[in-house]
Amino acid sequence: MRRSIGIALALLLGAAVVVAVVLGNGAGGPTVVRGVIGSEKKPFFDDSRVRAAFEKHGLRVEVDTAGSRQIATEVDLDGYAFAFPSSLPAAEKIKKDRGVARVFSPFHSPMAVATFKPIADVLAGAGLVRDSGRGYQVLDIAKYLDLVAEGTRWDELPGNTAYPARKRVLLTTTDIRTSNSAAMYLAMTSYVANGEDVVTTAAQVPRAAGKLAPVFLDQGYSQSSTEAPFEDYLVMGSGKTPMVVAYEAQYLSRLFSRDGSITPEMRLLYPAPTVLSKHTLVPFTEQANEVGRLLTEDPELRALAARHGFRTADPSAFTDLVSRHGAPVARDLVDVVEPPTYDRLEQLIGTIERLYAGGAVPQAEGGS
Repeated sequence: MRRSIGIALALLLGAAVVVAVVLGNGAGGPTVVRGVIGSEKKPFFDDSRVRAAFEKHGLRVEVDTAGSRQIATEVDLDGYAFAFPSSLPAAEKIKKDRGVARVFSPFHSPMAVATFKPIADVLAGAGLVRDSGRGYQVLDIAKYLDLVAEGTRWDELPGNTAYPARKRVLLTTTDIRTSNSAAMYLAMTSYVANGEDVVTTAAQVPRAAGKLAPVFLDQGYSQSSTEAPFEDYLVMGSGKTPMVVAYEAQYLSRLFSRDGSITPEMRLLYPAPTVLSKHTLVPFTEQANEVGRLLTEDPELRALAARHGFRTADPSAFTDLVSRHGAPVARDLVDVVEPPTYDRLEQLIGTIERLYAGGAVPQAEGGS
């Protein structure tokens, strides 16, 4: 009898421990919310200050990274509470596919070109770069596409003694088949290639893609992550990466951190036209909905987003950082165009993707 009572008590005590652990985890610790994001936002989510700000609200946000196009088309989202691609078209596809009612766009970043002063000076001499008159420099995309169409090499540019490289004048991008930054670059260049108009019909796609294929194919190997070519720019210099397509936030986050990675010779150019990369969170759960709300409304998180170079609905923190660091930033961009819809952008990418596989570039009709 005593043995039976002892066994029963042991079982009861064991059950009590299990219940205590379960209740303790539910009541005492933060709720884990997992998401998949574009790689350029990982430094933000890895920031201990950001993690602490979420934990004040009982949340621990954990993230994996993938290309924004991959998030919309390839990633199994069933294991995540939210998706956070770097473009609105990708987010709209996810929203539609998952039947989500509301999305959040807590911050955005214009596409820019990270380069070096000698490179910018050479391009200015060739008529591609001009001063905006408002403290920053502008890269003329139409003139750049003309150079690409002609196959111009750096050592063929007039008066170029600063960077007489034999390779072609090309912006470095990520792989257009996987990465949003390359897709946003395609959006701005397709606008120019389509006669200064957004590609809106399937009939416009082949001609625009034919014009733009060399912009991507002639680069050779392209990396899949947005962070990778920007790190090459920071570490290896102009020999490896004379100019790279990047998010403005990538450059400014390093500048604002004063970690020494942005040197006095480095420059930020704004393409004309450019596009805004609208970082859009698509929530699948109530907890993820709260993550989106906090990123959009919480003053602490908005200030931390500005420190990472992002522009938010409240511009004060961003403009204060720009002033404090004397950054040559376009505070109010005017020459901004909309990207094509998701379907049209996919058609453009798909056409160029087939050219990757075939190894040939069609001759486009008309000029560049």
